Amino acid sequence: MHANTVLALGLALCGAAYAQAPAPSGKPSMPPVCGTCHKPAQGSVQGYFDSVSFKSSSIQLSLGAATEILKFDPATVRVIDAGNAQKADHLQKVRQGHETRIEFVEKGGAKVATLVSLKGPIKIAPEKLVSYADVEKLVAAGPGKANYVLIDSRPLPKFQEGTIPTAVNLPFPSFDKFLDRLPADKSTPIVFFCQGATCMMSPSSLRRAEAMGYTNAKVYREGWPEWTQRNYGAISSQFVKEAFIDKGVPHVLLDVRAAGEAQRTGYIPGAVQLPADEIKAKLGMFPDQELKAPIMVYDAASGADAVRAAKALVQAGYENVLVVTGGLDGWKAAGYELATGTPAVKVAYTPKPRPGSLPLEEFRKIASDTPADTLIVDVRSTDEARAGMIKGALLIPDDEILARLAEIPAGKRIVTHCSSGVRAEMAYHKLKAKGYNVAFVHAEVAVAKDGTVRLAAP
Repeated sequence: MHANTVLALGLALCGAAYAQAPAPSGKPSMPPVCGTCHKPAQGSVQGYFDSVSFKSSSIQLSLGAATEILKFDPATVRVIDAGNAQKADHLQKVRQGHETRIEFVEKGGAKVATLVSLKGPIKIAPEKLVSYADVEKLVAAGPGKANYVLIDSRPLPKFQEGTIPTAVNLPFPSFDKFLDRLPADKSTPIVFFCQGATCMMSPSSLRRAEAMGYTNAKVYREGWPEWTQRNYGAISSQFVKEAFIDKGVPHVLLDVRAAGEAQRTGYIPGAVQLPADEIKAKLGMFPDQELKAPIMVYDAASGADAVRAAKALVQAGYENVLVVTGGLDGWKAAGYELATGTPAVKVAYTPKPRPGSLPLEEFRKIASDTPADTLIVDVRSTDEARAGMIKGALLIPDDEILARLAEIPAGKRIVTHCSSGVRAEMAYHKLKAKGYNVAFVHAEVAVAKDGTVRLAAP
């Protein structure tokens, strides 16, 4: 499964650059942020589970800026999930982004997994835990009435993309730099949270706070992933601009004020005008829920309409719904430019493509008339290819790519495809590491006997 926003959660801890000793080969063996708690180990890599292909017996692991691909033998590989032994086919059920450690041996120049260990929930004393209901009650009351400090322990780039309302950011990797964000009164209730039940950042923050003498600190272990499935989050005008608009990150931005207000007073650039009362009736125009598109809503200032709209979206099953704190007034107070004229009234969202992926329309053109400077490499198995191949394509199964590099011309642009995009992406990473100019097709690809191609988005 290749949902970009699932990927966004999966790679969350890689957002900031922290020093990490390289593996003996010079290639990293873990995401940079993992170096705050772990040391690289010979014969081991750890990162975030990306995909698995049983057809080529390969696992793709994300290490943040790098990617590792390992072979495995389904008959001999050991799979451990949260301490429990599983059969190899359990790997097909692993969600993208799950924290994973793989032990391997080198065979014929390839890394072959001997153990795949999937991280289970962090163990914390029950008396140190708070539930979603506990946090919801605190947030509803607000710090002024409930006297608490809610701390997001994730790195700043993830905090900028949305957080639990009322939370402040004290990233664990930089804990000692931001001690002023802790309350002066060490008996004040503190709740730490991070990227979910397997994330160490909030439990580690708890231990640091207790070592400093804080007596009423706890952890919301399920953290941001659970919260965003059950409630709306918060984002400031500054971060709407810096983390989404300025970076060109795909998102949905809704101006939920009364009809005509956006055109009369201006609006945040890119916003769609959709009054809060019309949200439920127009759910059909929103992107598929599986895409987990960031949906940000704002009103004038009070937030009442924005909260009502956000709740309607969450109740409809949308995740990653955020209220812009301060609304349009907050945007203007920050000195940001307003858009004028007639705003859009229909939601449009296109997910950011995976690095190296080729637009489907471009691949259709290449498949029907391949340019002289381009070579399509079909990385399916020989049996799959018997049903049909693209005219002029070169068949090299993904698991044979590295052994058959001599057949792939270095001077051409290479485009890899398989039947689902999984092996094509693995082949892409292998060829890219060898210096090829390469792209891959992230789609379901069916090739008829006459070479015609049928594509479908994954």
